[in-house]
Amino acid sequence: QLGLSVQCIEAGADVGGTWYWNRYPGAKCDVQSLEYCYSWCPEINQEWNWKHRYGHQAEIQAYIRRVAEKYDVLRDIEFNKKVTSATFDDASGRWMMATNDGERVSAQYLITAVGGLSEKHVPNVTGKDEFDGRIFHTQGWPQEGVDFGERRVAVVGVGSSGVQCIPEIAKQASHVHVFMRTPNYVLPAGDMKAVPRYDR
Repeated sequence: QLGLSVQCIEAGADVGGTWYWNRYPGAKCDVQSLEYCYSWCPEINQEWNWKHRYGHQAEIQAYIRRVAEKYDVLRDIEFNKKVTSATFDDASGRWMMATNDGERVSAQYLITAVGGLSEKHVPNVTGKDEFDGRIFHTQGWPQEGVDFGERRVAVVGVGSSGVQCIPEIAKQASHVHVFMRTPNYVLPAGDMKAVPRYDR
């Protein structure tokens, strides 16, 4: 509408942002699905049938991809790529950026939509490098999933990710030990499968 060309650089291999990176067991939104939709695309919201009262990770990512396809923005996104530096050039009045593959990009406007928690924090635990088991982080969970069957699992932290993944991991693991600094006050979400057409 503004007559501008757009180039989006995305570190992930698909759209979805936090819903692409955070695919751990039990990942879901804590806002009801109908309130988590894009308000500016009512036609998609009318055709989309949420499966749960609170959208689960895969469902939300599929919704975001559908919106991206509908509005034909995938052609403007370069996936698996990162901006490594951005400098404003006073002389030209443009942003000069470099990417991890050596490309130089110039733009009149720069929107850094990286999110406040885009880099995962890995605790510096003494002895971690000597641990010969597998270590996972909820941000950047393997796409193929993880089989915890008959395994002993330790979970560090009880933020929203921990609260969501611990019950799911406990369904498989032989034992789950949770390390927490401060207990969270948690209420049942009241999630349920959506009643057909409850969103109308």
